[in-house]
Amino acid sequence: MIDLPVDEVMAAARAAGIVRAVTVGTTLESSRWSARCAEEHEGVYAAVAIHPNDTAGVAGAVPAEAVLAQIRDHAAPDVQRWWFREHIKIAKRAGKALMIHDREAHADVLRILAEEGPPDRVVFHCFSGDVPMVKQCAEAGYVMSFAGNVTFANAQPLRDAAAAAPPDLVLAETDAPYLTPVPNRGRPNEPALTADTLRCLAEVKGMDLAELCDTVTATAQRTFGPW
Repeated sequence: MIDLPVDEVMAAARAAGIVRAVTVGTTLESSRWSARCAEEHEGVYAAVAIHPNDTAGVAGAVPAEAVLAQIRDHAAPDVQRWWFREHIKIAKRAGKALMIHDREAHADVLRILAEEGPPDRVVFHCFSGDVPMVKQCAEAGYVMSFAGNVTFANAQPLRDAAAAAPPDLVLAETDAPYLTPVPNRGRPNEPALTADTLRCLAEVKGMDLAELCDTVTATAQRTFGPW
């Protein structure tokens, strides 16, 4: 979460040409906060879930079924896999997009999606895969969301992946307050700075910036809409 008034954050975003944002809950508390933000602020939408690293602690505190019904040290891989399968089921029952936090688990994530049967809309948050993974995601129709780290000097493999991704399966995000894009590294990330990420994506994809923005907007509408 960004430690700033939501109205100020969204005003800065609108000044940069960004009129909508999805705020993501990763615990029960932050998921409730995200839902409140969506209710109280125009242009703000909520995603709710339990972060993989938090699944062990939550499961130990209260019954897992009780936690899932409400959102619906690192957790062991088997624990994370179980919770991931349950989130897939929730997304399918709710008819909502499934946003995936996938770090160093590409093969597991793709396998479990295939085994469970993916929801109609799947987004890989903060995409970190390579070109072969881009091709797998594209074949499945999965959306790949790129964060500010695509602008980092040492991120050429990620830029190669972004270049290979079909334009209509690309989103841009902040991962706020982390992964602030160049040239603003060192300050907290926020939605307004997604403009820098979009400029980088347009460059690596050889696209006109306005065309890419229109395409990303259409993909967001298709994925999270109707707005």
